Amino acid sequence: MNFPVLAITLDLDDTLWPFAPIGARIDQVLHDWMLEHSPATAAMYPVAAMRELRERSFRDNPHLHYDLSALRRLTLAEALENSGASPALLEPAYEAFYAARNQVTFYPDALEALRRIAARVPVAAVSNGNADLQRIGIGELFAFQLGSREFGAAKPDPGIFHAACQRLGVAHAQVLHVGDHAEMDVAGAMRAGLRGCWINREAHAWTHQELQPDLQFDTLTGLADWLDANASTPR
Repeated sequence: MNFPVLAITLDLDDTLWPFAPIGARIDQVLHDWMLEHSPATAAMYPVAAMRELRERSFRDNPHLHYDLSALRRLTLAEALENSGASPALLEPAYEAFYAARNQVTFYPDALEALRRIAARVPVAAVSNGNADLQRIGIGELFAFQLGSREFGAAKPDPGIFHAACQRLGVAHAQVLHVGDHAEMDVAGAMRAGLRGCWINREAHAWTHQELQPDLQFDTLTGLADWLDANASTPR
């Protein structure tokens, strides 16, 4: 399929890097930090208990699902309070979390493919997560980063896609959203009037019978190759 793509919006977690290893490292980093700075908190909330507390905070605060940083702070604040620790430890604990959160290991294909894509068309990061592209070291490859926390609503809300298109200055139908999640990324973007590209690394079945992805690849390299073959003019 060939159609004009003047800009790309790109998901981050599980599209450029797997999130599961990051999540596991965060759990251990936070536990080690608590062992050093608040042993009572570490004793009350070992890794499994802290994870359970975080999951309960997520369930109990659906109004904050667009703001994962606020949910993380809620979890840390509750753990510190319940264990009798000083609330002054909240921000240092959050910083320990956030440093670990931004230590990513790219999929083998992702970084080189991203460089090729960014040389071809403007790329904007559109994510429900709270990664920081500057900390990660790839900010220069993006026109901007639009997170659900900044926007006030999470994908697949059409508004976040429309806001990205507006900032890019490109019509919805000429923006290709690229991501791993069938609903939040691909179907959500297509319902908002964008084109949708599914990066389906794990060979999942597509279940949205009412629409089909405009493009589907098992690596980001596939998209870079498609752009090279189909883009009429370079950036």
